[in-house]
Amino acid sequence: MNGFVNVVKELPPEISSKEPHRVDCSKRKGQFDYIEIVLPFLLKYHYVSITPAVSQRRDRYPKYAKAALCQACYRALKLTESLEKKANKLLEAIPKPFLSLHLRFEPDMVTYSQCQYSGLSPTSMKALEAARGDDRKPWTGEAARIWRNRGKCPLTPNETAFILQALSIPTNTNIYLAAGDGLMEIEGLTSIYSNVVTKSALLSGEDFETMHGNTKAALDYYVSINSDSYMATYFGNMDKMVAAMRAFKGLYKTLFLSRRAFAEFTSRGLEGKPLMEALWKAHKDDFIKGRGSALSDCFCEFKL
Repeated sequence: MNGFVNVVKELPPEISSKEPHRVDCSKRKGQFDYIEIVLPFLLKYHYVSITPAVSQRRDRYPKYAKAALCQACYRALKLTESLEKKANKLLEAIPKPFLSLHLRFEPDMVTYSQCQYSGLSPTSMKALEAARGDDRKPWTGEAARIWRNRGKCPLTPNETAFILQALSIPTNTNIYLAAGDGLMEIEGLTSIYSNVVTKSALLSGEDFETMHGNTKAALDYYVSINSDSYMATYFGNMDKMVAAMRAFKGLYKTLFLSRRAFAEFTSRGLEGKPLMEALWKAHKDDFIKGRGSALSDCFCEFKL
């Protein structure tokens, strides 16, 4: 907020000796606007204490105020000191330059998608059965085809490797695998891209069996926002945060692989070189732009 608001740790004596006029914004119903509600009290009393409102009319903010809000949030987002130290250690251990690949093909992810897959190993099938339960049965028949063509099915590691080849990503590329526990069918990727590294292999001294899932995700996030390039097979919350933070930092080699394009092309019977050419065309604009899908209303490029 530097340049807009002076933030101080202690108030001047002429103000601190008084009691602030309290404005409770949190309990108001409906749309709330600071300019209409709070500003008159601030101009009248000069010293107010407010409880922030959850609902705000941000559409009425001038562009510089929206940019300030966005950039303040991104600048404030940091790991704890101990976790950042561990993340830096991990980052330094990765061979450079490298691509961070967020690959989602864990049993819970596949089960949640309700998609069918053929040719999976017995180990993967057993893991899926254990995770599925009674309320997540996969779609069948025409419903399964429609669901897959909508891009609802996670890419397998083998499908991911195929798309990377279609995008002319060299098979000797250093790839950091940002993935959760229990990733299935990983051989489909590593049999083609041999220089794949994981956090568990690089941080051999860490006890990954007892490490919290959020801690592992934080390590993946930190590596991904500092990688030479970033690709993801899904567009979840972490991917949105990574893409936006990379845009904020001016790192634009970011790409989300299209599950929908892959499903549509394979349903038409495309395979081999024709499929690769179609996938390249489908990703071409995003690949060249390299910005991922960072939200435009974050104004990450707006200079304050």
